[in-house]
Amino acid sequence: MVHYRQVGQVPPKRHTQFRKPDGGLYYEELMGEEGFSSDSSLLYHAGVPSAIVDSQVWELPDLVTTPNHPLTPRHLRLHDLFDGDAAVAANVVEHRRLVLGNGDVRISYVVAEAVSPYYRNAIGDECVYIEKGSATVETVFGVLTAAEGDYVLIPRATTHRWLPGPDGVFAYCIEANSHIAPPKRYLSRYGQFLEHSPYCERDLVTPGSSFVVEGNDVEVLVKHRGHGAAGIVGSRMTYATHPFDVVGWDGCLYPYTFNVRDFEPITGRIHQPPPVHQVFEGNNFVICNFVPRKVDYHPLSVPVPYYHSNVDSDEVMFYCGGDYEARKGSGIGLGSISLHPGGYAHGPQPAAIEASLGAESFEELAVMVDTFRPLELGEGGSAVDDGAYAWTWSGRHLNS
Repeated sequence: MVHYRQVGQVPPKRHTQFRKPDGGLYYEELMGEEGFSSDSSLLYHAGVPSAIVDSQVWELPDLVTTPNHPLTPRHLRLHDLFDGDAAVAANVVEHRRLVLGNGDVRISYVVAEAVSPYYRNAIGDECVYIEKGSATVETVFGVLTAAEGDYVLIPRATTHRWLPGPDGVFAYCIEANSHIAPPKRYLSRYGQFLEHSPYCERDLVTPGSSFVVEGNDVEVLVKHRGHGAAGIVGSRMTYATHPFDVVGWDGCLYPYTFNVRDFEPITGRIHQPPPVHQVFEGNNFVICNFVPRKVDYHPLSVPVPYYHSNVDSDEVMFYCGGDYEARKGSGIGLGSISLHPGGYAHGPQPAAIEASLGAESFEELAVMVDTFRPLELGEGGSAVDDGAYAWTWSGRHLNS
């Protein structure tokens, strides 16, 4: 983010002596993006942030992907990935199941009730959507509270851990190989949200106070670049002092939450194209959300989408609330994902078109990811593919 924040104690001048009550120095850490040529923050630690005492291999969950070939639209039932017993033992970090992925982004899903280990993703930013439940997210910058409908944006290399609420947390995890930020067209040249943006700075919730934790020999799971599946490997790094020993920080790089209910939908007399629903962007992908809204008000409007072929991208829709009109009759429900690959024209189920005429509003909630490189199926996606969605427009399967 480009919006300056100061939390806790910081010295009047950066890169100068900042002493503890006992006279010793605090240790300044510059956390910066793009070779220190973009957003950054300065954090002030009680201990040396580089002091590790051990490093071991962390065996990551299965990140192997399978091409979507022959080309097929898919319906994936994410709620079938975790039953009650699995959720009790699962945590948000170690038990994500990969649903879809490519060289730019990975989409995983987890239902978790256990506290996660301390974790740092050194590959890219994470955007975690809370489908149901709640969680406290402790970070090196402070504490965030996440509830249903929240996007949790965690910058690359931010040490954090997840503490699910009493009912657990259902988390839809979007992991980038890049940074994730608001779309540039919503921002001024200096980074302020513009008037046509569907949300603004007031809607972002950031850590409100410093979060000082003491401890020794603290293990942090680190996901980083290497020669594993998708070029990703894991390490268990043990730090001499607690990573959360930060008495204060300031800058423009930090985690935050944004709730989907604060997204103001853009509507019109006729059907609006998908970019009006965009909420974030990363390298070679975008994130959109479809929220409850008034629909098209031209007297001859067709409220559901027209058939469309997004020739440059694959489209992933996660259905997480309400009643999605265009998919009626397809078998898709809450907790479903639809994958419509590039090269395939898709749109509403035929009966949904006539049924939508005259509608004044849609009560639907969905998170969409469009990728500009083809997506492949992860082990989680393959496990919950319904196998029948592709044939629902025609009503028959020619190979059966």
